[in-house]
Amino acid sequence: MGSGLRRWACAFGALAFAFVPASPQVIEFDSGGLHYKTLTKNGFTVMFAVLPAHVRHWAVLQVSVANGSSLPWVIKPEDFSYQKEDGEVVQASDAGDVVDSLLAKAGRGDVIRLVTTYEAGIYGNSRLRSTNGYEARRRDALAEVSSAKLKAAAAASAIVLVNTRLSPGESTDGAVFLASAGKTLGPGKLVVHAAAETFEFDSDGLPVSSR
Repeated sequence: MGSGLRRWACAFGALAFAFVPASPQVIEFDSGGLHYKTLTKNGFTVMFAVLPAHVRHWAVLQVSVANGSSLPWVIKPEDFSYQKEDGEVVQASDAGDVVDSLLAKAGRGDVIRLVTTYEAGIYGNSRLRSTNGYEARRRDALAEVSSAKLKAAAAASAIVLVNTRLSPGESTDGAVFLASAGKTLGPGKLVVHAAAETFEFDSDGLPVSSR
C-alpha cells in the first residue's frame, strides 16, 4: 500500500510539474537591418531595437508596444530604464525634453539620419503594425506646418515616444532616448515597467554618441 501511494505521489508530482506554465521568453529576430528583442506578458508585448543612428549624448531605442490584454494601459518613456552592471540606473528622458533638445542642439544631419533610420526600421519590420504610432503623429504634425525647416522639426518630434493610452487591441511605436553624458552604456539590462508587469532584456551594452 505504501509503495503504491509513493508511486502515485511521484506520478502526480511529475504531472503537476509538466503543467506548470513556462516563464515568458525573450524572442530575438533581425528585420530591416536591426536586431529586435520582444517579450509578451499577459497579452502585453514590448519590442525594441537599438538604432545605429547617433544623436549627441543619447542611446536611441526604437520601441513598439501592443496591448493584447483585456484592459487599457498607458505607456510612456519614463517606463523605460537601463540598469548597468555596476548598479547605475539610466532613466529614459521625458518626451518634451528630448524634442526641445533635438530642435535646439542636434545638427540637421543628425536629425535626418535619425528620421531615415527610424523609418527604415518600422517600414521594414513586418511584425510592427502600430494603430497610433509614428506614422499617425507624423501626418498630424506635417498637416500643421508649411516651411521645409518646420517640416523637418515636425518629423523629428513625431519620432519620440509620447504618453499613450492603449485600449485593448491598440499599439504604438516611438523612439526612447537614454542619456549618459556621451559615455557608452555598458553591459546591463533594459527594464520596462508597463501593464503592471516588469519586462527585462539583457544587453551587452548600448552605444551613446558624444557628438
